[in-house]
Amino acid sequence: QVQLVESGGGSVQAGGSLRLSCVASGSISSITTMGWFRQAPGKQRELVAMITSGESSYYADSVKGRFTISGDNAAKTLSLQMNSLKPEDTAVYYCHAVLNERPYASWGQGTQVTVSS
Repeated sequence: QVQLVESGGGSVQAGGSLRLSCVASGSISSITTMGWFRQAPGKQRELVAMITSGESSYYADSVKGRFTISGDNAAKTLSLQMNSLKPEDTAVYYCHAVLNERPYASWGQGTQVTVSS
């Protein structure tokens, strides 16, 4: 089993910055890919950014150029630097890991990000 714990959420005005962090524990050797999802009220959970063990990264179009994902592949920690935040970035942000063994995925408990205009 893998446990994920996020930190760093909060409230900020539009144009501001926040940095989210995620720490993995447990069977971290089973992690192949880590990423961040978000879910706004009344909307489906969506992928924000992800990074593979080979350090290839992917970003949703809505955050490209504003968000940067980074991680420590050995320690299985993950960060998301969020700049130029917009009100539409308001959501609960979840850390996610893809595992090479059952249950094949793990989620953090989520951290709230609120951006006011």
